[in-house]
Amino acid sequence: MIYAILKTLHLLSIILWLGGMAFVLFFLRPALGRLQPPDRVTLMHDVLRRFFGAVSAAIIIVLVSGLWMMSEFASGAAASGIRMPMSWMVMATLGLLMMGVFGHIRFVLYKRLQRAVAGSDWPAGGAALGSIRLWVLANLLLGLVIIVVLLLL
Repeated sequence: MIYAILKTLHLLSIILWLGGMAFVLFFLRPALGRLQPPDRVTLMHDVLRRFFGAVSAAIIIVLVSGLWMMSEFASGAAASGIRMPMSWMVMATLGLLMMGVFGHIRFVLYKRLQRAVAGSDWPAGGAALGSIRLWVLANLLLGLVIIVVLLLL
């Protein structure tokens, strides 16, 4: 029962993270092109602040639940001689890479955006958003690779 609950929380957290990235990249960002730079940059700053808070919580849930499920499997598998699936190892490795990319976005690039908004430096804010967009796209692609690996391996 606890395994099912953790797996559900794990999947829901991943859905929030990947879905949020897709929403921001493909729907919100293009729609904001109609706004003037001060409004666009400020709105994205506020949206990302909220989204990054949710993703931070999701990452903790993904990490704790994933490690718990892997350790449960490993302890049971050790007794029976079964090896952990390779897809799980790929998932864990790429998941940790995604967490590292998120850390870069949140603690380096978003700080640049915060400084730009605080100083009303809209060109710098736009540049920070451009960098964030590229790294978020990279993270979304990593997440999609994880899904493909899990479905095919």
